[in-house]
Amino acid sequence: MAGEGLPHYPGRELEAMSSAVNYHRWIIDEFAPYLSGDVAEVGAGIGTMSQLILAQPVRRLRAFEPSTNMYPRLAAALRGEPRAEAINGFFGPKHAGEGLDAILYINVLEHVDDDRAELSYAWQALKPGGRLLVFVPALQWLYSDFDRQVGHLRRYRRSALAEAARAAGFEVEKARYFDATGVLPWYLFFVLLRRPMGGGSVSLYDKVAVPITRFIERFISPPVGKNVLLVARKP
Repeated sequence: MAGEGLPHYPGRELEAMSSAVNYHRWIIDEFAPYLSGDVAEVGAGIGTMSQLILAQPVRRLRAFEPSTNMYPRLAAALRGEPRAEAINGFFGPKHAGEGLDAILYINVLEHVDDDRAELSYAWQALKPGGRLLVFVPALQWLYSDFDRQVGHLRRYRRSALAEAARAAGFEVEKARYFDATGVLPWYLFFVLLRRPMGGGSVSLYDKVAVPITRFIERFISPPVGKNVLLVARKP
């Protein structure tokens, strides 16, 4: 599949977010109950989330990354892991009928032109009872120059993402806003001040704000959040 890759993806947010250890673990812990058996990760980037997925009891992970510059780093990150396969290509209709147990789209669906078609590909590739696991940026009024620079086509409302999953044939089990604390800093720094994302600020937020926010959101589902997290089941 090496010939299917995109020529280049800037990956600025992947570099800046590489220090967000607590944030990444929070996401995967939310999805952990559904991470077993045969799993696909679409848009695996440099393998940061792939390695956390492999800490779960998955039998096999197929990590898809279409960009030619990100793929070598993904392959290096997964080298020596017998349960994982790095694939330089797109996930699509040719993967129908593969009987996967779970498919993850973590900060990926917002890059896809036809997101509803993408969700239908996931439905076709999952076995009955398999889970669609999606994490995306939320709230279009938070759309910034940074979103545009890294190729985000949209940000999502919770209800719109859930409706798109239902339209693809899924039963939505969970759709909630995530990281309410991040809304105000994002709006201030990226929308109003138009600042770039820096590793230092990400690391500080990850160490200070994320543990507190995660604790609170264990008990309270926020009415808004910087992201939307969705779990949906193929009947």
